[in-house]
Amino acid sequence: MTDPSGLSKAVWTDADFPRMGWHDCRVHALSVLEDDDPSPGRLLLDLDYIVRWVEPARREKHFTFWIAPATLVFDEAWDITGTVGPLYGSLEIADLHRLDPPDDKPYPGWHLEGHEFDLRFRARGFRQYIRARPQHVDRQVLTMAERGGLGFTEQAFA
Repeated sequence: MTDPSGLSKAVWTDADFPRMGWHDCRVHALSVLEDDDPSPGRLLLDLDYIVRWVEPARREKHFTFWIAPATLVFDEAWDITGTVGPLYGSLEIADLHRLDPPDDKPYPGWHLEGHEFDLRFRARGFRQYIRARPQHVDRQVLTMAERGGLGFTEQAFA
């Protein structure tokens, strides 16, 4: 799949981590889901994923962006700690770091660094589902109408 946004596929995993970036991606909702068994739960984020930043044209002054609503899912997430606030607006990601395991357990640590929040946790890995075709907009966030509301759907667009 190739489209004008540069998106090459609609489902990404932790194997793609070195090629991905979440800087300035807006987080609209976060959920921690527990499974029915005693294993760790899942951490889900509903976000606007910035597929590509577009350099301003010669006479323009501002970047434009290809953005798509996405669900970022961390499986078998545990030991979730962090802080939120003070909030003066929305949650935006500064960076996502994958950390070496601090012990003999095989799963890495993750550090979701935000402008107004900070989360650290352990998880087996992640999958990110791009839920709709990217849209070219002049801001770093989609409106609720553009993104189809909030959602944690784990299905990519066709």
